Amino acid sequence: MIQFEYTYSRNLDAIVKQIITNFAPEMIRIILIVGSGGFIGTIARYLANEFIKKISTANFPLGTLLVNITGCLIIGIIYGFIEKGKLLEPELRLFLTTGICGGFTTFSAFSVENIIMIRNGEFFYVFGYLALSILLGFTATYLGMVSVNWFKI
Repeated sequence: MIQFEYTYSRNLDAIVKQIITNFAPEMIRIILIVGSGGFIGTIARYLANEFIKKISTANFPLGTLLVNITGCLIIGIIYGFIEKGKLLEPELRLFLTTGICGGFTTFSAFSVENIIMIRNGEFFYVFGYLALSILLGFTATYLGMVSVNWFKI
């Protein structure tokens, strides 16, 4: 039994080393590409919200609304180029969509996913995704807010 565990452990170590050697450098490169795009998108979101707060006195989340709509327009333009075969490099797509648009607003990803399902005729999934995202999202946010009261802070 001890020999089996030792052999298993040696094999597992060899597998882990192989994974790290073969996949880790590529994964780290992709993470850095997406992360740098996210850095840019997050800063752009912050600056856009701050700018809108300075020019608007509305008691309405106008900044978030405009960021979400702008993000949807941007990701629509990006996917338009992808569909026309103009953005073939996977790294550039990840940088622009998951990175910049994802950092700017996740609503743009939500929007493009629904549009793709509509184009594919998957209306049941569109309805389910919309309903579940809104209902479960609001419910999770509410539960998160009230759960703070459960802790003595």
